[in-house]
Amino acid sequence: MKKTILAILMVLPTLASAAGGAHLDKVDYDLHNKESLQHGAKLFVNYCLSCHSAAYQRYNRMAEDIGLTEAQVKSNLMFAAEKTGETMTVALQTEDAKTMFGTKVPDLSVIARARGADWLYTYLRTFHTDESRPFGVNNATFKDVGMPHVLWELEGMKKLINADELQKHPGAAPKFEKISDGKMSAVEYDNAMRDLTAFLVYVGEPAKLVRYELGVWVIFFLVILFLVAYPMKKEFWKDIH
Repeated sequence: MKKTILAILMVLPTLASAAGGAHLDKVDYDLHNKESLQHGAKLFVNYCLSCHSAAYQRYNRMAEDIGLTEAQVKSNLMFAAEKTGETMTVALQTEDAKTMFGTKVPDLSVIARARGADWLYTYLRTFHTDESRPFGVNNATFKDVGMPHVLWELEGMKKLINADELQKHPGAAPKFEKISDGKMSAVEYDNAMRDLTAFLVYVGEPAKLVRYELGVWVIFFLVILFLVAYPMKKEFWKDIH
């Protein structure tokens, strides 16, 4: 019986891959890296915020958390608001979005929590040309997505060269061939998408680092409490045990 259970557990990852899970690249982001978060914020407001909102994130909270002054936020990151206390909303209406993109444009406040950091990082790096699509591009991670490749100036354009393999084995890694160069090299673009992903992870839970630091103190308190409570328990129950 133990051997049977072990065999099933070993096969489960293969079954999950065969079930249609897309290949995901691991992203190595650091929420303590203020420069990375600042770069990610810059990319977000310049390339994403025109369509996608982050309606649960306030500009002034961002200033406190990622190492910027309110003056820096106003001059570098606030193109769709007037006061730093406002949230990161956009003027694009739902009806207009459906007309232009064929679907509602999602708010990105908690996209990193919903999809995962690895998914976001892979998605941002797997746009490719596809003449059958309305915007001439598709995405290997999110097939037939209604979004154009807004970062093409940075990455350049590429085409997918193993579409047949992906159709047969959805968990396989997509392979691309460069068509045109962008402003960034491949390494620079990967690093930029890492920073953008890190910023979206931060937006999904701005208090995460505070929670982690508080958690250390809570564990320390519980350890001290155990050292006191266990001898007391032994003393109280010594006549029974």
